[in-house]
Amino acid sequence: MDLKTKLIIYLALLAIIDMIIPIPFTALLLIYVILNRPPWFIQYVNGIYSN
Repeated sequence: MDLKTKLIIYLALLAIIDMIIPIPFTALLLIYVILNRPPWFIQYVNGIYSN
């Protein structure tokens, strides 16, 4: 299975779980990014603003 298929499956599962138990995933991701400062987020932001 390639990465694109895995991401779609994971996002679908998160959507189903979110319908059953509403969890603010965006807020949880924001807290994670603020506390841990992962390198992938910095690369993502630099990629957006480098154009």
